Amino acid sequence: MKVYRTEYPNPQFERESWQSLNGEWDFGFKKAERGFRFSENEKRALSIFEKGDYPYKINMPFCIESELSGIGYTDFVNLVWYRKRVSIKKGNNRVFLNIGAADYLTTVLVNGFFAGRHKGGYTPIKLDVTELVSDGENEIFILCEDSVKNRFVMRGKQSEQRKSHGCDYTRTTGIWQSVYIEYTPQSYIKDFKLYPDIYDCSLTVFAEFEGRADFTCEVLYNGKSVGVINEKDVCSDRYFKIPLSEKHLWEAGKGRLYDIRFKFGKDEVKSYFGLRNVRLDGMKFLINEKSVFQRLVLDQGFYKDGIYTAPDEEAMIRDIELSTSVGFNGARLHQKVFEPRFLYQCDRLGYIVWGEYPNWGLDYSSEKSVDVFLNEWAEAVNRDFNHPSIIGWCPFNETWDYHNRPQYNPLLATVYRFTKAVDKTRPCIDTSGNFHVETDIYDLHDYSFDPEFFKSNYDRFVTENYLYEHVATYHSDRQHYGGQPVFISEYGGIKWESDKSIKSWGYGDDVKTPEEFLERYVGLTQALISNRKMFGFCYTQLYDIEQEQNGLFTYERGDKFSRDIYKKIKAVNQAAAAIED
Repeated sequence: MKVYRTEYPNPQFERESWQSLNGEWDFGFKKAERGFRFSENEKRALSIFEKGDYPYKINMPFCIESELSGIGYTDFVNLVWYRKRVSIKKGNNRVFLNIGAADYLTTVLVNGFFAGRHKGGYTPIKLDVTELVSDGENEIFILCEDSVKNRFVMRGKQSEQRKSHGCDYTRTTGIWQSVYIEYTPQSYIKDFKLYPDIYDCSLTVFAEFEGRADFTCEVLYNGKSVGVINEKDVCSDRYFKIPLSEKHLWEAGKGRLYDIRFKFGKDEVKSYFGLRNVRLDGMKFLINEKSVFQRLVLDQGFYKDGIYTAPDEEAMIRDIELSTSVGFNGARLHQKVFEPRFLYQCDRLGYIVWGEYPNWGLDYSSEKSVDVFLNEWAEAVNRDFNHPSIIGWCPFNETWDYHNRPQYNPLLATVYRFTKAVDKTRPCIDTSGNFHVETDIYDLHDYSFDPEFFKSNYDRFVTENYLYEHVATYHSDRQHYGGQPVFISEYGGIKWESDKSIKSWGYGDDVKTPEEFLERYVGLTQALISNRKMFGFCYTQLYDIEQEQNGLFTYERGDKFSRDIYKKIKAVNQAAAAIED
């Protein structure tokens, strides 16, 4: 069995002493049953573990539904379980078991003993298993429970129907990011937050430590030391400020990264950062005090052979290169928390992105959803705080009525205020498109397909401060423009079939020729770039996904149009924006 994804999973917090557990695992699963309920403790995991039923082999870290898992079972599944016997060299180290992400409720046993449980399908699981392992062979058992039909389980774009439909796609059940072991000394660095300052050319580090030791932090640029601090006998949580002798700004299209080397006693960690700031100024979005028009595309992070999981790092890079090849400078990372390695490539390439959470499936009409969402969202913000490519947060997307019940507005307000409390360095959109409650940016989704009609509506925003909203009579009862900066964070979605063997889906009237596609694309996009009150756009979408065939490229990331058409798409995407003048 070919072993995929053997690179270190998180370049922002990298240790040399680690061990990949990707590859072949013993595996079992249970089809969905009516009345399924999540377990309240580890008893279900212990029961399955004791039965020892593993009829399959699965290739990790791919989900059961994917081709690359070696199974490809796409019907509903409630339970999946994994077992692997692992050789561990513990010595005097602490041992941590890491799972990048597993959907949804995960219970871990090590050598038959309970190691931990985690709720949430998109954020990392890190368990200290030091006391449960010994030198030599050890047995790891993982149970994942999932139900996309549960109203307090967020599914994102995973289909709640048996088959994919509309803009919902193949489900992901269980583990879908790398599993690995990490070794640390007894005293070690637990976590850190990075606060670059472009004004006085410095880096402030907030570090959390376990134990007590001497601490060194050295910053390098292109291998040259540009700042260092040395502190004796450090413990607990501390702030450190490091002046930098060279100033290299991280910008859109220019991911100038500084490297960091942390030493805490015997513990060594590698990281990096970008020297940049973002802020709003009137109607403008500033990066390093310059108005930057956001030429974004919707990226949903699906892969035909791996579903949620890219087959390799080259596939992640390829998506960014496809986007920039047609003139985009970033993306909305839509209804999914993307892998750290994808975000690393965004950081490295100067690709600007919005961090989002897959809220679809959650009953956001219920006050109970506050606890559910906040816990998972907090983990996502904490994991991705240090990425320079993330220039804003967007916890929710299109909070339509849930079974004819309107959203619980305090949910959106609470999440917005929490986000601003833990991260004052970035703007936050409460819910992309609708229905805004408390937000830094008033974004809209508009799939109008007549460029003339589309332009005339947003021209009125310039002349009359009037914001047209799709299905205006409905939206105007639920949200009210308060003078915030504006961009159209979804538009277009023009369908052009690349696979005529399936019933395809897209927005608006179908176009009949590639030339008609181009005419509509150019007209809609020009309307936004030429509007001096718009700071950006986000086109739907970069590539086709299953039946949704409104991408600029195929699901396999192949061309759908001629080179000449792509050249003209790039030209309009990169045209001078009115707000940048």
